[in-house]
This record gives sequence, structure tokens and C-alpha cells, in this order.
Amino acid sequence: MDNAAYAVLTRQSGLLAELRAVANNIANADTGGFRAEGVIFSEYVAALGGDAPSLSMAAARVRETSFTPGALARTGGTLDMAITGEGFFLVATPEGERLTRAGSFVQNANGDVVNAEGHALLDAGGAPVFVPPGAARIGIAPDGTISADGVPIGQVGLYIPSDPTAMTRQSGVLFVPGSDLLPAEAATVSQGFLEESNVDAISQITRLIAVQRAYELGQGLLDREDARIRNVIQTLSR
Repeated sequence: MDNAAYAVLTRQSGLLAELRAVANNIANADTGGFRAEGVIFSEYVAALGGDAPSLSMAAARVRETSFTPGALARTGGTLDMAITGEGFFLVATPEGERLTRAGSFVQNANGDVVNAEGHALLDAGGAPVFVPPGAARIGIAPDGTISADGVPIGQVGLYIPSDPTAMTRQSGVLFVPGSDLLPAEAATVSQGFLEESNVDAISQITRLIAVQRAYELGQGLLDREDARIRNVIQTLSR
């Protein structure tokens, strides 16, 4: 295989990674709190040695997450919460504490506030948020203070990582902090609302078509290069 084929193959690999990312974005266009993801392409230059020129190839090894806020949708749910500004909810999972913008929570039988997967929502002190099961009226103030029947009982924790670039996606709407957590002092909470996905479905579908066409063009070049090499081998073997 010659250098041109190597260069095209690395580009094809990157395009395939972007196809997966875009398809995942489209699949999660209606997932509350989901953050769109993309792929960053860069140039990888390999030295061939001797007097031969270097080989330039495409590398797509970095995934980029868009943290543009999604629209807020009114649900009226008592424990539905949406964050305005920079900040995340913190939940306890079996793998450790994780950040999320998905604010759909419910109260379990013990009174703990949990998400759909049963992960406990943590308060400003890092402890599970607890609401008395018998409370008739639950209120959540913009600063996250929770009150039961008019009596303050705790405060929802809103956090930001000290190094946002160290944060990585675990799966779905969960993120590994990757660094120390700080209070998100400028963020506010809206009770009875949920933040929607920030995926722009139309632009993602347009991108999907563009990437598919680029991949098909690359595949066509590889097929022609393969045919050329076969013809050369057949000619020389006669």
C-alpha cells in the first residue's frame, strides 16, 4: 500500500468516528440535558526516513463537547430542575461522583432525591439530598435551597470543575469531573423546568449527509487505487 492510500485510510477512520458522533447526537436530540459531541481533526506528519518526503495524515483523536445551554421546557414537576448559567448537578453513581445537566429527579421510598437511574442527587455539602416523605409542599429557590412545607431543609449542590478541559463524558448525560469541584455561584435553579438537549437536529442531519458523502468519496478513491495496484501487479507478472 502506498502513501496515498495510507493518507486516505486515516481520513476514513476519522470520518467514521465523526459519523458515530453525529448519529449519537441525532439519537439524543430529545434527551434532556444531553450535550452534543463532535470530532476534532488534526494533521499527523510521519517521517519516512532518508530523502523521502514526510507523509501527512489526518488524525481524529479528540472529541469535543458543546456546552451551549439547551432550551428550558416547563414540566411543572415538583423535583424537576433546570440550571441557568454555568454549573452542573452532582450525582453519586457506583463509579463515583458525576456531573450532569439532566434535572429530572424523583423521591424514592427513603426520601432521597434520585434520578431515573437511582443515582442520588448531592447537596452543597456533598451529601444526598433528602426530603421528608410526608411533606405536602416542596419548594426549590433559585439558589437551590429546598424547603418542605415552608421550612428550609437543605440546598441542591451546583458545581463547576476547576479545570473544565479535564472533564470527560462517561455516557449519555453524565460527565467525569476530572478535577476538583467548585461551587457554581453564578448559576440558578428553576423548579418545574427541564433543560432540553442542545442538539440542533437539522444541522446535525446536514452534517451527517456531508460526512457520508465525504466517506463515500474516500472509499471510491481507495477502490480505484486498489484496482490500479492490481493492474500493475498483473502487468509485471506476465
